Amino acid sequence: MTPLIRVTKEFPFEMAHVLWNYDGPCKNVHGHSYRLFVTLSGFPRDEPDNPKNGMVIDFSDLKSIVRKEIVNIFDHSVVLSNKIDLGKAELFKKMFGNAVLVDYQPTCENLVADFAERIAPHLPSGIKLHSVKLYETANSYAEWFASDNE
Repeated sequence: MTPLIRVTKEFPFEMAHVLWNYDGPCKNVHGHSYRLFVTLSGFPRDEPDNPKNGMVIDFSDLKSIVRKEIVNIFDHSVVLSNKIDLGKAELFKKMFGNAVLVDYQPTCENLVADFAERIAPHLPSGIKLHSVKLYETANSYAEWFASDNE
């Protein structure tokens, strides 16, 4: 029997954010060098004539999904809650160009949950999103696990 395997790919990107109504220094615009780890689970193909034989997913296919759904949107952006004053949001767009408005407080915890929701629908049949880990700093991260969210 073919074993269930987990595969993980890392995606580094740069992003700034502002925490609306926060009572500490993160209420100001600041950025991080994020590291996103996406882990999938599935059974490696057992199809000798298939060029993807032995793979759960081709890492380049996973890269395409995550780039389209996450990196191309959030890399070198400033992320703001849509609760921020509309005038300030427009100012951020003018100042930074790539301002992304989200319907949540853009904390590491909320971002990792959002990223999981953005990735999961685009996975090939038979492959499941196992976990998503988002490092905000070298020693601080948030994790999302499918098993905790079923």
